[in-house]
Amino acid sequence: QVQLVESGGGLVQAGGSLRLPCAASGRTFSSYAMGWFRQAPGKEREFVAAISGRGRVTSYADYVKGRFTISRDNAKNTVYLQMNSLEPEDTAVYYCAAKYGQVGSSSPEYNYWGHGTQVTVSS
Repeated sequence: QVQLVESGGGLVQAGGSLRLPCAASGRTFSSYAMGWFRQAPGKEREFVAAISGRGRVTSYADYVKGRFTISRDNAKNTVYLQMNSLEPEDTAVYYCAAKYGQVGSSSPEYNYWGHGTQVTVSS
């Protein structure tokens, strides 16, 4: 069982940056690939980024590539999403998720989810 808690959300102007940490419980954090997803009002949840258990493999959605960076610190049981050059279209609730095995971009692949943190980007 893994419990995930996101933080770091808030209100930011377009062009600004935010860093979202996601803290995980448990002693086997490095066994899990981690992902970030987001859901905007009236839209389906969509993939943002993912990272393998040891951080060697990363994957990004095209719409965040070059602006967002996913990383992890297994000693701190934490995964991060650094978001730069934010746009109003990035406004959403951001969720952290964990899965067994390799990185994935589909939400049904993920076994554990956090409750989300709101990111609002003003124009």
